[in-house]
Amino acid sequence: MSFFTYIRLKAVATFLRFGVPAIPTPKTDGVLQIPSRDDGRTIKVYVYKPSNPQPGPSPVLLNFHGSGFILPLHGSDQVYCRRIAENTPYTVLDCAYRLGPEHPFPAAPNDVEDAIKYVLSRPEEYDLTHVSIGGFSAGANMSLALAGHVFPAKTFRSVLAFYPPTDVSVDPYKRVQPEPAPTNVPAWVVATFNECYFKGQDPKHPLLSPMFIDAAKFPDNILIITCGQDPLAFEGEEFAKKLQDGKRHVVTQRIPGVGHAWDKQVEAGSVAEKKRDEAYALAIEMLKR
Repeated sequence: MSFFTYIRLKAVATFLRFGVPAIPTPKTDGVLQIPSRDDGRTIKVYVYKPSNPQPGPSPVLLNFHGSGFILPLHGSDQVYCRRIAENTPYTVLDCAYRLGPEHPFPAAPNDVEDAIKYVLSRPEEYDLTHVSIGGFSAGANMSLALAGHVFPAKTFRSVLAFYPPTDVSVDPYKRVQPEPAPTNVPAWVVATFNECYFKGQDPKHPLLSPMFIDAAKFPDNILIITCGQDPLAFEGEEFAKKLQDGKRHVVTQRIPGVGHAWDKQVEAGSVAEKKRDEAYALAIEMLKR
């Protein structure tokens, strides 16, 4: 990436970030600073402990937030993480990762890999037969990519992917959504996200587009949630169909009448809240397998 390209993308990313409300510090059960592969740098992790912990090492879910790979939204999954901790024996580690354009690909998946390796190195603390991974949007993309491309299939008990981009080689301007409605993530914004994150890289690289990973390399239990008013829905569902080869338990659910990341801002008692709770319940059910 040239200096002038970086300056242009930095300006656009800054503009987009100004439009995103600041994420309040979530109420957690602790904060970890996980060592990264880079000397002197750590990865911030919010910890949510199970309400009813089991004896011995804890099952663990590593969660990665949505971001378009450029927006600082760590902590935006507080409701989800707490819901998992209250309804399963899992400790939830909600992990940050570096963002473009300041830190383009592969900085973010490197951070995801480092967080996973931290957990795998601590069998006295975490039950390595019950390590699950997942996330939202960009975080779901990386969870699928790392689970299928970097680590052996049996590393993870399950993968939980909410509205993931699975094929970033698709032109954002050519994507369509199942239900006619104004999209909350316009094509020009997605194009900007992509340029900030992986400009100059092969968009079919397996760490960018899990669609191009052999289905046999994925874990046994996978949940994919898509949204009726999301241009990413069809590729997420196509990816789920690819995995439904009779060799693993794949649950895919399209949530009608909602757009990308609808679950992050819902009003109490609303239909959107009910749909959010139903989607989160599917994640809880998957973790209990």
